[in-house]
Amino acid sequence: MPKSSRSTGKQARESKPVAARRDFEALRQRRMRAAEMFDRGERQVDVASTLGVSAQTVSKWYRAWSAGGREGLAGAGRAGRVPRLSDEQLAEVEAELLRGPRANGFSTEMWTLARVAEVIERLTGVRYSLTQTWTILRERLGWSRQRPARKAAERDDEAIEEWVKAEWPRIKRGPGAEEPGSASKTKAVSLCCPR
Repeated sequence: MPKSSRSTGKQARESKPVAARRDFEALRQRRMRAAEMFDRGERQVDVASTLGVSAQTVSKWYRAWSAGGREGLAGAGRAGRVPRLSDEQLAEVEAELLRGPRANGFSTEMWTLARVAEVIERLTGVRYSLTQTWTILRERLGWSRQRPARKAAERDDEAIEEWVKAEWPRIKRGPGAEEPGSASKTKAVSLCCPR
């Protein structure tokens, strides 16, 4: 059966390239070129074609330039919503997370997104969903998902290593490995005709 050309959601997320951050300085310089063109009295349509932007964008720039001059086109310096957690609050949250789950009143030494969200809400009063909590951990704090190693408390690594060296080769060869076998993979050695 041929493989489907559709990828799973996980594969699509892994192969999706990360969007490059906007170059705010280049965007500001483009707006400043538009302001120079407005100063010279050029038409909005000419500004749009010269700078490679839409007529709607130039119209918005023109209104901002008319109201505030070049300073009106300077820009905010960032895109998107202002984060609900300040850098100071985030540092406080990270310090608390580094103390560990038990120090924060949880019964085990494992952080979950729900526990992290609870700590954030307790310290800052800001409630986040599990998805938002993961985004904060990954993008703002640089943390990654880690799973605890599951090892038995009675595990003896030295005994395991010794067993792998001594016993495993003998078991792998199988019974009767010392005797010559058949060259055929499908036909066992005949017992009636010894070699």
